[in-house]
Amino acid sequence: MQRRNFSARPKARPESIITTKGAKYRLTVLTDGIVRFEWAPDGVFEDRASTFAINRDLPTPKFRVVDHDDQGLEIITDRFQLFYDKKPFSASGLTAQVLGKITNYRSLWRFGEAIKDLGGTARTLDEADGRIPLEPGILSRSGFAVIDDSASMLFTDDGWVGSRREGQYIDGYLFAYGHDYRASIQAFYSISGSQPLLPRWALGNWWSRYYAYRADEYIALMDQFEGEGVPLSVAVLDMDWHLVDDECVRNAGSSGWTGYTWNRDLFPQPSAFCSEIHRRKLRLTLNDHPADGVHSYEDSYKEMAEALHLDTSNKDRIPFDITNPAFCGAYFDILHRRIEEEGCDFWWIDWQQGRYSRVPGVDPLWMLNHFHFLDSARDGKRPLTFSRYAGPGSHRYPIGFSGDTIVTWASLDFQPEFTNTASNIGYGWWSHDIGGHMFGKRDDELSTRWVQYGAFSPIMRLHSTANIWNTKEPWKFESEARDIQVKYLRLRHRMVPYLYTMNVRAAIDNEPIVQPMYWQYPERGEAYCVPNQYFFGSELIVVPITTPRSSNTRLAQVRGWLPPGTYVDIFTGIIYEGDRYLWLHRPLSEYPVLAPLGAIIPLDASAVLENGCPIPDAIEVLIVVGADGAFEMVEDDGTGSRVEDITWNKTSIRFSQEHGLLSISPAYYRNNISKTRKWIFLFRGYSGPDAIQVSVNGKEEKFSSKVVSGSLTVELEDVPLHSTISLQIGANPQLDSFDPVPHIYSIVQRAQVEFSLKDAIWAAVTADVPRIDRASRLHAIDMDKDILDAVLEYLLAGLNGAKI
Repeated sequence: MQRRNFSARPKARPESIITTKGAKYRLTVLTDGIVRFEWAPDGVFEDRASTFAINRDLPTPKFRVVDHDDQGLEIITDRFQLFYDKKPFSASGLTAQVLGKITNYRSLWRFGEAIKDLGGTARTLDEADGRIPLEPGILSRSGFAVIDDSASMLFTDDGWVGSRREGQYIDGYLFAYGHDYRASIQAFYSISGSQPLLPRWALGNWWSRYYAYRADEYIALMDQFEGEGVPLSVAVLDMDWHLVDDECVRNAGSSGWTGYTWNRDLFPQPSAFCSEIHRRKLRLTLNDHPADGVHSYEDSYKEMAEALHLDTSNKDRIPFDITNPAFCGAYFDILHRRIEEEGCDFWWIDWQQGRYSRVPGVDPLWMLNHFHFLDSARDGKRPLTFSRYAGPGSHRYPIGFSGDTIVTWASLDFQPEFTNTASNIGYGWWSHDIGGHMFGKRDDELSTRWVQYGAFSPIMRLHSTANIWNTKEPWKFESEARDIQVKYLRLRHRMVPYLYTMNVRAAIDNEPIVQPMYWQYPERGEAYCVPNQYFFGSELIVVPITTPRSSNTRLAQVRGWLPPGTYVDIFTGIIYEGDRYLWLHRPLSEYPVLAPLGAIIPLDASAVLENGCPIPDAIEVLIVVGADGAFEMVEDDGTGSRVEDITWNKTSIRFSQEHGLLSISPAYYRNNISKTRKWIFLFRGYSGPDAIQVSVNGKEEKFSSKVVSGSLTVELEDVPLHSTISLQIGANPQLDSFDPVPHIYSIVQRAQVEFSLKDAIWAAVTADVPRIDRASRLHAIDMDKDILDAVLEYLLAGLNGAKI
């Protein structure tokens, strides 16, 4: 078991600390917006790393201390002014004023007062059917938030863990960043550590189901996915891979939930099964419920007992005790290592037994997350585990398993918001049960919308419970839902070049892949009123559909808010002017994903999308003209466990709006991924000029081009990897004028209403008057609001003040 590759610098610099000899208080200014406040009845303060705070050795920020002797003291930085009366902490005696204007919100923090923050995340969504309470985050519209670290587990210098001293100790961190939300999150990561880099394959489609598969049945299923053209990257086996309901399990009085012995009735040759999974370019994860310990029927029972010096004559169960260093070591080196050697790539830690262990204050989930992650990094591997959230600092142990949700629209409706607010506590890599886990009923529309959301969520993992009717294979649905789900599952793998670059951005620049709208627009009230909407990486805004479609229009409706600017739907090319709320309407086949002018999105353009998310030999670049754009696509060969150990391959993609010039150049390639690449350039919503010029390394190059659905595509074959590409489409290109009539025709044609009403709508839409006048005529027609809203969305799309 690895314990030593955990980097922590927990002691703050002396010049950052405010206290006096014999004092029971200690204040530490860690950044210009964070102060740690401690109260110790015995005057002994805590300098060990905690689950949240592993690095307090930060450069001392600029601050002043004004000591008023018996009246108290003040600490002043550029972001806050704190007053403390040098007495036991109280709402009157410990306060901080956030400096700078916080519009319409009281920005004075008082110790102990409840804070209405913007929410963080939760330990689990088990049995959730819609909204659940969230733990705190570190962002609030009042400009301040607090992490109470008083009861958290601690790490010792030798790499082990410890509990807090008993008594009325207080250990808190005040975040006072106003509405500078990104700065607050960056400071959080500086204290709590960065998000690790995920393996590339983790970003593809995961197949998971609570079901007692046979080995040949599971392999056949993986082959059927391939035959259907649906790529996968991770194969998950829930608990039935091990002995569950065998006679030996029953005789031992075991629940069967915990197990470390393959069920050889289902998996007669485990190593051969694992080899077949790997031959299909998939990674394998196995479910582990460790709470019941090790029973006498387990293959590793005797070896575990010998390692722990236990008597086996009575075949007593070896209790689970992760706080015992000897057990913890044997847990990894004996129980898990043998199975890993057979082919398990990483573990799904399914801990559901609460926060208590044999050591007061030590949460076993924290122990499992921490040591599993460290252990997974042995031999230079890129570490990964799969487990539940345990509190602030859990972002260091991706990926998060959110738990067993109910199959309802309410569950789907809460998941985007839940994922968004998790970023408010730095937790960027949630994996949900896409499609929902249990109960509920069959609903092809719900399942399809969930798959679409999954394609645009941090991790895409299909999952369902042990019910023969509840399963997520796309071909189990009716043809419309089937085709759409296959499309979005393929899209997920097509997006991996973009997603992996965002993964690197998250690890190096501390930018979670999912971000609420208010991170970018903290002073716009509208940004707080669309809790489900989010930025997905640097280039996209997603407005999830989480309610069923209208019986009138056969379209789903969702209200979004677009920031100032112009945006293009990446699927349809429809143009929207921003700085407004709007209703978006989509048939089941479409999903609202918008890109601003200048957006650049690299995609996998392989003719066949392979399992495992390999680096592609063909790249499609989606570009939105109208503004300058830049994107650096990042790739690597998969080796190296830390970002500082990795050799990056970077490709610079830039678009100059003034010159209409797209430039592709490798910033550097330290190792070749392939010798040549096919490049496809898709200019969404722009049909192109009369003449296009393409050069590779300064020489004119042959290319093919076409215009499909109003978007220009240019293709280059077999371009040497180290080449510089220039694509000239003409100076200052503009998006094509949007004609709403064909789109509205589809809406009216699909609507389940009287033909006479369709005639009236169509007459208003096609009237030879400005579009704003057509909208006025539509308002005068007696029709249901969902029909009117759908028609108006497209009628008014692409308009700005000059074009009405």
